[in-house]
Amino acid sequence: MKKNYKAHPWHGISPGDDCPNEITAFIEIVPSDTIKYEIEKKSGYLKIDRPQKYSNIVPALYGFIPQTYCDEKVADLARSIGAQNVESGDDDPLDILVLTSHNVSHANILLHAIPIGGFCMIDKGEADDKIVAVLVDDQVYGKITDISELPTAVVHRLKHYFLTYKSHPDENSGKNLVSIDKTYGAEHAKKVILTSMEDYKDAEERGDFKS
Repeated sequence: MKKNYKAHPWHGISPGDDCPNEITAFIEIVPSDTIKYEIEKKSGYLKIDRPQKYSNIVPALYGFIPQTYCDEKVADLARSIGAQNVESGDDDPLDILVLTSHNVSHANILLHAIPIGGFCMIDKGEADDKIVAVLVDDQVYGKITDISELPTAVVHRLKHYFLTYKSHPDENSGKNLVSIDKTYGAEHAKKVILTSMEDYKDAEERGDFKS
């Protein structure tokens, strides 16, 4: 009897036939979650990373783009647009936030999204870009093609989440553990996606993903 196995969300799913214009995203967390979930890299199953201890709640669907990796080429790209103190990539798949007007009640799902921009985020010396996208055919966000078309308050809310989500109220004296060195539009977001796909292929050829 033939056995059927679930595809690994990072390695076994295509980033999309029309990538980077339209991409496939795997969603790990939704705004109603009070637990931070993430993919266990070896098994591909969704696991609990940590409870959300403080008031920060992810402001959009949050996950990653399959078959991407943030390594030296992504780090070099961040440096090329003026990011400071970049030592390396963060050795993770490329993160993505997907805006939608719909209430998606649970994660562990795939969806199709249009990249409209992103944030060049540096986390303790590591390039950790966050792509911002819109759900394909969404009634409210579906016609937006660039982050510059979003209300300023929406962009500020997304940035605020990442600038504060690792902060502890009694530590660091208010000093951010992360910085956003650049907010970029759709054209550069697509470049980041393609570059992370190149980093993925390089890592795959080196055998970095073998268990």
